[in-house]
Amino acid sequence: MPEITCKKAGIRQGSNRQEFNMKRFIKPLRRFILPLMAVLFSLPSCPVMAQPIAGTNTAIITATNTEVLSPEKTRLLTGEVIVDISSLQEGITGVEGHIYISAPPKKVWEVITDYNNHKNFVPNVIDSGIISDNGVEKVMFEKGKSHMFIFSREVYTKLKVWGDHLTRLYFQQIAGDFQVYQGEWILVDYPQGGGTFLTYKAEVKPDFYAPQFAVKNVQHRDCPLMMLAMKKQAESTNSKALISVKE
Repeated sequence: MPEITCKKAGIRQGSNRQEFNMKRFIKPLRRFILPLMAVLFSLPSCPVMAQPIAGTNTAIITATNTEVLSPEKTRLLTGEVIVDISSLQEGITGVEGHIYISAPPKKVWEVITDYNNHKNFVPNVIDSGIISDNGVEKVMFEKGKSHMFIFSREVYTKLKVWGDHLTRLYFQQIAGDFQVYQGEWILVDYPQGGGTFLTYKAEVKPDFYAPQFAVKNVQHRDCPLMMLAMKKQAESTNSKALISVKE
């Protein structure tokens, strides 16, 4: 028992000496560590990569100078035509089409508003032209042939068109074979690719009897054809313009 007591006393004395030595070591460090921690915690809490180094050409990439394309636009860039047909109230059919055109908005706008020439490149349009133009809005007409099952029918529409130059064009029937025919073209510039995202939106309801499912089928078939025709015409005229500039 005495031997055990001595050993415990020795251990206690040893631990006391270690604790004393540790305190002697830590005490001077406080003068250094505490000011250093105060400096560190007072620094701005921003990522190091967000701070450009003076005298270098490092640029910060932000959302303002780069665009993350939506999955839909990515599909359009591969050449896909996206069409959505919906049933609206009172038997009206909603039509929405999207396409990417490798031509600037100016060329696309010229093709859409080339009403006198639509009959020469838009499928199912057999006659078209401008009736009047007051500088703010135009009145134009189109006569087309609509195919439904084994039947075909000529349809006529007289439209007023107006809009914001190179960005948005509205149209609305003022006379013709539709109870409802109105909508808009939307042009979105894509300078990274030198082209235009084109959107077509319309609300359609014939003034003659036609089941809505049949109207939807016709629009689902004809809308992509019209969008592709606009694309082909705009890219063709753009290529010719580029060739003439090079010459």
